[in-house]
Amino acid sequence: MNRTRGETTPFKTIICLLWAYVAGCMLLIGQQSHTISGTITDKSNGETLFGASVFLTGTTVGGVTNEYGFYSITAPAGEYILNISYMGYTDVNMKINLNQDLKRDVEIAEFSTELDEVVVTADEPERAILRKPEMSVVKMNVGTIKQTPVVLGEVDVLKSLQLLPGVTNNGEGTGGFHVRGGAQDQNLVLLDEAIIYNTSHMFGFFSVFNADAIKDVKLYKGGIPARFGGRVSSVLDIRQKDGNRKNYALTGGIGIISSRLTAEGPVFGDKGSFLIAGRRSYVDLILAAANEDNRVSFYDLNLKTNYSINRNNKLFLSGYFGRDAFDFSGIFQNSYGNGSGNLRWNHIFNDRLFSNLSAIFSRYDYDLNFDQDDFEWVSSITNYNLKYDVKYYLNDKFSLDFGVNGIYYDFDPGQVQPTSESSPVNPLQLDQKRALEGGVYLNAEHKLTDRLTAQYGLRYSAFSRLGGQPITEYANGQPVVYNAALGIYERGEAIGETDFARSASIQTYGNFEPRISLAYLLNEDSSVKAGFSRAAQYIHLLSNTESVTPLDVWTPSGPFIEPQVSNQYALGYFRNFLNKEYSLEVETYYKTVDNRIDYIDGSELIGQNTIETEILNGEMRAYGLEVLLRKNEGDLTGWIAYTLSKSEQRTPGGAAGGPGINNGDWYNTNFDRTHDVSISGSYRLNDQWSFGSNLIFQTGRPVTFPNGQYLYEDLSIASYSPRNSDRLPAYHRIDASITFIPKKYRDKRFKGEWVLSVYNLYNRRNAAAISFGQNIEAGANEATRTAIFGIVPSLTYNFKF
Repeated sequence: MNRTRGETTPFKTIICLLWAYVAGCMLLIGQQSHTISGTITDKSNGETLFGASVFLTGTTVGGVTNEYGFYSITAPAGEYILNISYMGYTDVNMKINLNQDLKRDVEIAEFSTELDEVVVTADEPERAILRKPEMSVVKMNVGTIKQTPVVLGEVDVLKSLQLLPGVTNNGEGTGGFHVRGGAQDQNLVLLDEAIIYNTSHMFGFFSVFNADAIKDVKLYKGGIPARFGGRVSSVLDIRQKDGNRKNYALTGGIGIISSRLTAEGPVFGDKGSFLIAGRRSYVDLILAAANEDNRVSFYDLNLKTNYSINRNNKLFLSGYFGRDAFDFSGIFQNSYGNGSGNLRWNHIFNDRLFSNLSAIFSRYDYDLNFDQDDFEWVSSITNYNLKYDVKYYLNDKFSLDFGVNGIYYDFDPGQVQPTSESSPVNPLQLDQKRALEGGVYLNAEHKLTDRLTAQYGLRYSAFSRLGGQPITEYANGQPVVYNAALGIYERGEAIGETDFARSASIQTYGNFEPRISLAYLLNEDSSVKAGFSRAAQYIHLLSNTESVTPLDVWTPSGPFIEPQVSNQYALGYFRNFLNKEYSLEVETYYKTVDNRIDYIDGSELIGQNTIETEILNGEMRAYGLEVLLRKNEGDLTGWIAYTLSKSEQRTPGGAAGGPGINNGDWYNTNFDRTHDVSISGSYRLNDQWSFGSNLIFQTGRPVTFPNGQYLYEDLSIASYSPRNSDRLPAYHRIDASITFIPKKYRDKRFKGEWVLSVYNLYNRRNAAAISFGQNIEAGANEATRTAIFGIVPSLTYNFKF
């Protein structure tokens, strides 16, 4: 896209408006008001606390700490009681005289003596949740995650999130997760701000997140803040621990398939800390001892350190490296993994202005090595991200977030290399693709009245598919055409290529993404909230299997692949009752997604250099009702979650002609679940014994079954029902766990616990797939049901020193 000299770009316009808006809002600050600011940290280890509530008692003035534990509140001059609270910690009340600007860094102490305090869901105190114009958000405590019974004893962040409304997976042994009827690639997963492209180990049995290294887990199902972009369904924001600034400590666990160890402590005197966390499976060692030819293994390594230059400047360096490796009887090997790094600079300009500058690297790659044919297949996606975020606390009624970011992508969809001179395979390099994505945003949180608070913002995103590769041209500009005689879609006729220089732009897109949320406080115990958000997604995961695999590849938007654009509307009711011991959240939502990729029948994605010949652009819609009833206090805590939902897709033929996929009618997506019920509970009997249990029920996954057969030249040919019009049987199971803490550990620095867990307590053989074939001996058709897990007991020993 060419621009004339002096033409104003959307980026320039947005930035100018942003600064004008900030300057105007600064005039709102009263001259007789003062500000108190500081950082809230854990007294035992110096970890900053995200989401801690900071309020002036007897007023509506207050807020919550940001991702780095920083808070800033402004109020008229006077004497106040500053109240600081955080779930699982003892409240702090301190008298302040706000006759000038104050700085108060406060340490608060846990009131639990266990390895990890067990609480449920949102850690923010109830009044902050009710007032805050933030909905469709889940914030889980690591203690809750560790208390959840899981398969083979592996604590799993993603499996815990799937116990909450609106979040599910695509069945046992599948990777990733789905949010409100969205696909897996529509979730933006961040670990210390770095994008994680594949969240699974061992093809989906476990997640890549080591709970011992995790501090905060926050999932935005809707109402996504304007600072996030690039995905249309959800944002999972996971933050690693900074490391213990007070003492050296070891935390770990020994399980039946893997072990983990975390070391942390102070560095640079009292100016910094470090964290090193490792996890490795030993299934490969067990198989080797049993003289098995197959090998399966995975590992994780989490690293983080920080250094306080002075009170107003702090540096962070973090990284993650994880990999899976498989060797199938020496026939072929497969390995895949993520790598990421982030260098961050926190700067506090003054008591109202906080900034963060991040330089981030992310990479995902996989490798297939075929020994019999002496060749390997390698594919990867790499990105470099530079982002700058600023938060301005103007006064007790108004705060601003604004920032800018740019991401450079390098896509390598695949290359084949012979591994010996005798290999029958020739070298092959699919076209490498490059792209640049940018965004600028402005977001305000505005307390309009004592009861009504709004959060509104605007994000402008731009995407450019960069040159350096040829683009195939097709007859009539159609990479896919409909063959009316055969009733199928086929590849279009290639008539030539257009070469683009590396400095050229093949295609450019831009989207305005407004976001708004409202919270109205009905009384001290209840509120209603509403929200709307629009988001654009410029990269897509190519997968025509029922669930994604590590071998699926990412591709950018371009001449034949449009960006996905979503619009989501949500309405919710929130209430605390029985003295806040219980809470209720009810939300309903409606979401649409334009330009969702769909695959023609018989599409071939692996090794495909012209992916546009295998796809059509369609649309998605999802809507539902979510109910979450929680018990927050007492020896028995937990929740009941229920989701009633529908997720559908439609793909008309469009310019390609023909009726479209499934005759252009709406059909169920692979991840549609009509009913989804989860009941999760934890009971603490005494200081030594505690128990946990889950009950899960889900409507079966949509599938396409044959509905008849016919003979053609003595061959039996199956005919099929409309796409995804059938379902697997309903999925259900019960899990249970028992945790025992020996008395000898209770009052010592070394603490240990034994965890016995049983996954699928009543040995339900849930169907992962149903295949159809002919019994040769009987000559009759038959269906074969495949299950992944029956009952799975496990024993884990956890320790902390």
